[in-house]
Amino acid sequence: MPAIEIKNNIYWVGAVDWNLKNFHGYAMARRGTSYNAYLVLDDKITLFDTVSEKFKWDLYHQVRSLVKLEEIDYIVVNHVEMDHSGALPFMVDKIQPEKIFCSSMGEKAIHGHFHKNDWPLQVVKDGESISLGSRNVHFLETRMLHWPDSMFSYIPQDKLLISSDAFGQNIASQKLFDDQHDLNLLLSEARHYYTNIILPFSPLVLKLLDKVQEAGLEIDMIAPDHGIIWRSHPGKILQSYREFASQTLQPKAVLVYDTMWGSTEKMVKAVSDALAEEGIDIRIMSLKSFHHSDIMGEFSDAAALICASPTHNNGMLPLMADFLTYMKGLKPKNRLGATLGSYGWSGEAPAAMARVLEDAGFELPEKPLRTKFVPAHEQLAQCKELGRSLASAIKARTGL
Repeated sequence: MPAIEIKNNIYWVGAVDWNLKNFHGYAMARRGTSYNAYLVLDDKITLFDTVSEKFKWDLYHQVRSLVKLEEIDYIVVNHVEMDHSGALPFMVDKIQPEKIFCSSMGEKAIHGHFHKNDWPLQVVKDGESISLGSRNVHFLETRMLHWPDSMFSYIPQDKLLISSDAFGQNIASQKLFDDQHDLNLLLSEARHYYTNIILPFSPLVLKLLDKVQEAGLEIDMIAPDHGIIWRSHPGKILQSYREFASQTLQPKAVLVYDTMWGSTEKMVKAVSDALAEEGIDIRIMSLKSFHHSDIMGEFSDAAALICASPTHNNGMLPLMADFLTYMKGLKPKNRLGATLGSYGWSGEAPAAMARVLEDAGFELPEKPLRTKFVPAHEQLAQCKELGRSLASAIKARTGL
């Protein structure tokens, strides 16, 4: 892709990873992704972030189409994670910058990643500004969004927020701006990204949004490090992030399960039937068919999670253990849960899953439900009763 001007004399110079499907080894990127870097042409020519090392020559040629690399004065490192800094050593060698700006934690991360003691690193504090000539760059420290080193760069003259990993999505496209895409699709992908990357840090997101509002920053464009740039709907993504971080819940239940010979699946369907009959929105997701990050994307606004697994070696099936470990690490709040499953001779899985949910802060209105061998009408009736009870709790939780 060619360099694209996003503001007067400010260019996108990143790289598009069309074929990426596995994001950082733990989440799905169903639409690929991009690694966004930005070049500001001013008295002090400045490069904001780089790209994955795999795409260093893409970045090189993007920048070279605008200026000679040795003409660049500054590099700003908003985030040291390797998909944004992997090409940094290559670009530093080519550019020989006067200064490399980063946060205090960014300085430590740069040393830890690249072991370069001769780079001209300059630490900037929260609220500090630098001049590029006709523009200033105002730095906002955003620790743990989602790494300790993270920060934003705000250019008031252009009302531009370069937002690191916040407000991004995993989308590969030659169409760089939000008004070139379906807004509902963008918000869905932004929610999926938030839930799998940012969710554990939601209290910090709310504080940051309050801080931006209190500072009265005028923002008419948000340029994240992944995906599409918000030039027509920056207010919408800011509002959506507040909703994501507040974990506003819908009368919805996600039923996630694994099954060996189909008995547990029958139990899940009985529970789901009762939930649907009570007006609860349902999503039934087999762990053999859906990646754990896609399940979390669906669960992001759901009031309840129902986990079902047969007993295997005195515990739950491995795919369920994987999912619950992943889910617990993302720290969803204020959720309801239930567990169930079939068994042949021991039956520990429902109780084991319930313990994980309780440790994760879930409220379980009903005791774990288990059925020996294949559920008959009586056992399926118990499943439906569990579904009705959970539906009542969901309605109470969401005000339905």
